[in-house]
Amino acid sequence: MSANARHAERSEAGVTVNASRARLLGPVVFAVFVQLMGSFGAAAKQPTARPLDAVAVALLLVGPLALLARRRYPIPTLVTTVAALLAYLGLGYAYGPIVVSFVFALVNAVIKGRRRATWVVTGITYLAMVAISWLRGHGFNWWAVSGLAAWLLVLLTIGELVRSRWERQARERRERTEAAERLATEERLRIARDLHDVLAHHVSLINVQAGTALHLLDEQPGLAREALTAIKASSKEVLVELRTMLGVLRRVDEQAPRAPTAGLAGLDELADRLRATGLPVTVRRVGEARALPTAVDTAAFRIVQEALTNVHRHAGDATATVLVDSSGPAVVVQVDDDGRGPGPDSGVNGGGGNGIPGMRERAAALGGRLQAGERPGGGFRVRAELPLPPAQETR
Repeated sequence: MSANARHAERSEAGVTVNASRARLLGPVVFAVFVQLMGSFGAAAKQPTARPLDAVAVALLLVGPLALLARRRYPIPTLVTTVAALLAYLGLGYAYGPIVVSFVFALVNAVIKGRRRATWVVTGITYLAMVAISWLRGHGFNWWAVSGLAAWLLVLLTIGELVRSRWERQARERRERTEAAERLATEERLRIARDLHDVLAHHVSLINVQAGTALHLLDEQPGLAREALTAIKASSKEVLVELRTMLGVLRRVDEQAPRAPTAGLAGLDELADRLRATGLPVTVRRVGEARALPTAVDTAAFRIVQEALTNVHRHAGDATATVLVDSSGPAVVVQVDDDGRGPGPDSGVNGGGGNGIPGMRERAAALGGRLQAGERPGGGFRVRAELPLPPAQETR
């Protein structure tokens, strides 16, 4: 990580910490200011009330200071603010804006999900405030009692609404995160399949051609040279493809890949490369050529590539025929060979290899299907049907 990136990361972390501290301390400072200043102002207008002294100031400060612990301990914080409020009222001090810290604590407790305990504490607070008002000689006023109940219900409702909104936002963020993780997993699987196809195809060609070159090096150096030339071409191509894929994974920059995405347009080049290794390949197309979705185009090419790689590795002295049918609502790719077919240890037909399962996964990911098995009369067939979106279907 560069120095600028580290500096930016530290700056962003510092901004986040400062914002968190501001959200924590803001209500505390506000409650201290309003309760102290408002209560002293109210005391000047209520000469019959008990004058504010050190005990009153301490009680006015207890509630706001308790708000510092509201995030970790919402119910103890609420109980502390209620105790300070009731003690202040019970000692006969002047009425004023003494409920600010209680309001913050009440709404916070509801938002934190401590709903049942909050309602219980609120009910006890209501009864205690009514009793204190009665004991202080204010009598029983239905309007005041009803107004207090309505005020507390409004506070609880506000807390419930805020809690509901925050939970919805948290759920939406979680769903977006899960969706991004699913997309990342699918992309990793796609890249893994591409890497498997590229490596299996090219390394198989290199292995076969290296064996041929070693066998013919002394007796037929001309043919050995051709085999070495094919090895050079295959190794160069696999390096280019790997560089492109790893560049996507690294995301060092956002430059466009140097090589185009693999697709059916490169089928003739693939066939030529295999012919150079000694495998006769015939490509036959049915239907008019048309632009295909990138996912379908890439999957069709990779399936053909993997199927031809299996023919080259396991079919022995064989010829291969590739059929591409794009005349219907689905792109059909089919690879037939007339060789001896895969052996019991090849891993192609139900063994330990990943070729056939990987092709099936590609087809299934697009809503298609793949069939692979022996042909009547000998040889092997791989057939994949990849459906097209409605806009891509032949009209």
